[in-house]
Amino acid sequence: MRAYERSHPWLTFRLDLSRASYQLWLLLGEAQSKALHVVGTPLTPALQQQFHSLYLAKGAHATTAIEGNTLTEEQVRAHLEGKLKVAPSQEYLQRELDNITAAFNEIGKAVLDEQRRTVTVADLLAHNARVLDGLEVDEGVVPGALRTHSVGVAGYPGAPAEDCAYLLDRMCTWLNDEFRGPQEFEVAFGILKAIVAHVYLAWIHPFGDGNGRTARLLEFRILISVGVPSTAAHLLSNHYCKARAEYYRQLDRAHRSGGDLLPFIEYALRGFIEGLREQIQRLRLQQRDICWRDYVHERFRGRRTDGDKRKRDLVLALSLSDEPTPTERIKLLTPEIAAHYATKSDKTLTRDIRDLIAMELLEATEQGLLARKDIMRAFTARQAVGAPVVPR
Repeated sequence: MRAYERSHPWLTFRLDLSRASYQLWLLLGEAQSKALHVVGTPLTPALQQQFHSLYLAKGAHATTAIEGNTLTEEQVRAHLEGKLKVAPSQEYLQRELDNITAAFNEIGKAVLDEQRRTVTVADLLAHNARVLDGLEVDEGVVPGALRTHSVGVAGYPGAPAEDCAYLLDRMCTWLNDEFRGPQEFEVAFGILKAIVAHVYLAWIHPFGDGNGRTARLLEFRILISVGVPSTAAHLLSNHYCKARAEYYRQLDRAHRSGGDLLPFIEYALRGFIEGLREQIQRLRLQQRDICWRDYVHERFRGRRTDGDKRKRDLVLALSLSDEPTPTERIKLLTPEIAAHYATKSDKTLTRDIRDLIAMELLEATEQGLLARKDIMRAFTARQAVGAPVVPR
């Protein structure tokens, strides 16, 4: 009998899905469907980069914040854009972020170049080395090497040091061999595998430091290896970070139950889906704006007078906001609008607004003028009963 079998009997490397609730299966199906929805959403290259940068910042922030990094998400975004200045005493916080973002990029490149979906112990050692690169660590901690001493976090003891190599090898074999399914459910099995891998690495706690960050990198690696887009592959970390106390409670509950992972999987899936829903809503708004701009240009096609150009530009300027714009602020919306109306009277502006309302491109509200982007909504209940959505 190995030492871990006495101290950590919940490390069974088994997952009995026959006891899974119908909610878990529904959540897993929804997670796959929504992840593939994100993959298939077309965006312009500029919007793709914007979306990638936004969720890279969210992922890097979440992955490090759980471990105590105090930089806010806004500061993380500023740092990734090269705009953040911190006191010398806080430079290590930036180094932690740099290590994580470098790891994300390295993992993404390796998975895409190698087309490899298996996980090896060497991968885990490399991820831990990257996590701790250039950071001060406690005596006896070697980045990228298995620990030779006992560790514990928040009252939870890591597995015996003498068993860490064996446990990691067994974990990788289990993950690579057992979490396979039909190609049509490949993403669902990958999501399941990523969550289980995260928990098991946290339970084994094989490194002297950086175990949590390494576990989240492993989760990220597995997700993108089965085709989950990188933006969505950060969502589990975001979920864990938003309510850290609940995350640790769920981990503790899983090991105290003798290794029953089903409640943790359901908890993780709910958060993953919440993140996907938010991400899809962002994508829909981006696509709506693209369709709206095309629609505005279409309405003015063939109209070449200065007045038509002025009105078109006014609609597009007002479209930059989803909130009503007070009339008195309209002339200051953009430099182009200011130039259009610099030599025009208020009557001209009033007439332009009246014409655009008649074209059903603008709406007058108590708070101001609002671009009618709402007409871009398709497949609504009103449409199902024959009510027109787009004005003719």
